[in-house]
Amino acid sequence: MGRVVHFEIHVDDMERAKKFYGDVFGWTFQDWSEYAGMPYFGAVTGDDSEIGINGALMQRQSSPPEPNQALNGYACTLGVEDYDSTEAKILEYGGKVAMPKYALPGMAWQGYYTDTEGNIFGLHQPDENAK
Repeated sequence: MGRVVHFEIHVDDMERAKKFYGDVFGWTFQDWSEYAGMPYFGAVTGDDSEIGINGALMQRQSSPPEPNQALNGYACTLGVEDYDSTEAKILEYGGKVAMPKYALPGMAWQGYYTDTEGNIFGLHQPDENAK
């Protein structure tokens, strides 16, 4: 089963977005920009004892969606136990590789895919030996 474990919200103005989500929802942020190699702030959305997931705000890498365009503003990342077998299933059922598998050194394997509807999502397999 692929459970959603992380989300990313693409933003144009990082400080404005942090203020909005902090003020409206009470989220707090951790600067992970150095690790990500780009403006990237981890979003803590609640206490670990509460049901829910944490995510991040990341700097938008292209033009924002046009008005009235279909929603295309974030990517969900699904935690998996076996990255390679999950990738095989994605491809078997019509998905495509958007960004090939890569290591988050000492943490996990990560990659991104396009589903049959054109939506981007991520896979994440924890692995302290990833390099």
